[in-house]
Amino acid sequence: MRSLPARSLSQTFAALAGLALVSALPAGAADDDAPKGPAVTVLKAAKSCFSDIVEATGSIMAREETSVRPERPGLKVTEVLADAGETTTAGQVLARLALPEGGTLQVTAPVAGVIATSTAQIGAPASAKGEALFTIVARSEYDLVGLVATNDIRKLAVNQPVTVRIAGAGDIDGKVRRIGPTVEPNIQQGMVYIGIASPRRLLINASGRALIKTGQSCNVAVPLTSVQYSSAGTVVQVIRRNRVETKRVETGLMSGGNIEVRDGLNEGDIVVARAGALLREGDPVRPVMAAEAAK
Repeated sequence: MRSLPARSLSQTFAALAGLALVSALPAGAADDDAPKGPAVTVLKAAKSCFSDIVEATGSIMAREETSVRPERPGLKVTEVLADAGETTTAGQVLARLALPEGGTLQVTAPVAGVIATSTAQIGAPASAKGEALFTIVARSEYDLVGLVATNDIRKLAVNQPVTVRIAGAGDIDGKVRRIGPTVEPNIQQGMVYIGIASPRRLLINASGRALIKTGQSCNVAVPLTSVQYSSAGTVVQVIRRNRVETKRVETGLMSGGNIEVRDGLNEGDIVVARAGALLREGDPVRPVMAAEAAK
């Protein structure tokens, strides 16, 4: 038998060793990381800050109303110089009255504010004990007197910032002024007084809604569509090495279509944008970033 040269033998052994190494690898290991399966829209979990908002609904009330009437009886209105809805300054002349013995008496505003009501009419009688000629919302200060769920009362504190939404008046800034000490037993809600200062006239008894900022939390955030709720808990699907992994998470505050994840995710995790039952643990997928999918 003819002997092989030493160089040929070494080359043959190397080839055989390489063949053995390839055959020893698990099937598909060479292309395990290659994208395959259905295309799935994904995004990176990023940090975001959420405001803890407590809602209260109620009615607009004047914080302090001042009644304006003459100090003596037997007078008649001869001139009306202001009307309901107008803003007045302290000392401003609101009306002139005729004295029984002749001459006139001026009725002035004791405080600055907004005139809420007026009954003053030329020729009408006016007296100290009669109906007030004017009522003024002192210093143009109002309160939204609202109801808050019992579970949320503990979050409230005086001077917390508030956005008050009133039909026909838009959004007005306010602050928590006072928190009621009791709870209505039948509805399990407590009272909160939201202070509002507005130079324009607000309609007394108009309904309003207060959004009270009670705190802020900054954590990883994902879209609400990324979260699934089931008997097993709250989960989010993430993609690792082009395969689906299901992670249990603890969620928190919500805002603008996103939800805070307090535990279970890390910043930068690749999250399935729209989780669903069609994706299961270990499924291979082809991830497509949400920004690219929108093009």
